[in-house]
Amino acid sequence: MDFDYPTLSFLCSAAVATIAALAAISARNTVHAVLWLVLTFFSVACTWIVGNAEFLGLMLVLVYVGAVMVLFLFVVMMLDMERVPLREGFVRYLPVGLIVAAVMLAQMLVLVGVRSATQTPLPADPAAAAGLSNTQWLAHTLFTNFLLPFEVAAVILTVAVVAAVMLTLRRREGTRHQNPSEQVRARPEGRLRLVKMQAVRPAAPAPAAAEETKP
Repeated sequence: MDFDYPTLSFLCSAAVATIAALAAISARNTVHAVLWLVLTFFSVACTWIVGNAEFLGLMLVLVYVGAVMVLFLFVVMMLDMERVPLREGFVRYLPVGLIVAAVMLAQMLVLVGVRSATQTPLPADPAAAAGLSNTQWLAHTLFTNFLLPFEVAAVILTVAVVAAVMLTLRRREGTRHQNPSEQVRARPEGRLRLVKMQAVRPAAPAPAAAEETKP
């Protein structure tokens, strides 16, 4: 088999992604695991870019590597987690976990085999047929043919964000709350109050006791 440059790039990126994923799940240090996961996402993004899926690759880098994983790393470094309680009972549940993982792997292999046996020829790439890049074709299709579903999804996400904020800020007993309207209406004269008090002269200190004379 002849390997050209795109094929070699894809295989190298896939190999790095596999090794980094194994390192992420086997690392004992939580921060190291997050860093390995960042490398995994970046390598997968490289494989998508090589496969002419530039939009998916860029979104994986911007959203997951640039935002989600940075947030994970920040939370992991800020939290003081107890390692001993987390590892209690791990050996007891390990056989069940291995059985579940083996069954899931067998199911995925069966699905891949069935899909390969019944696979139909792939249709032509619409982006290549239109003479556009993957990102240009996806943007044009999204904002023309699928503009209404895109706007509906945006509205649903906005409502979900507002609902999450309202549920978080609901009144509960024993918690302190801020009133933004009162904070905005605050004036300097309401923050400082001058109080006039009569000056009182402090009492003079008592005279020191005379020293005892020697005989």
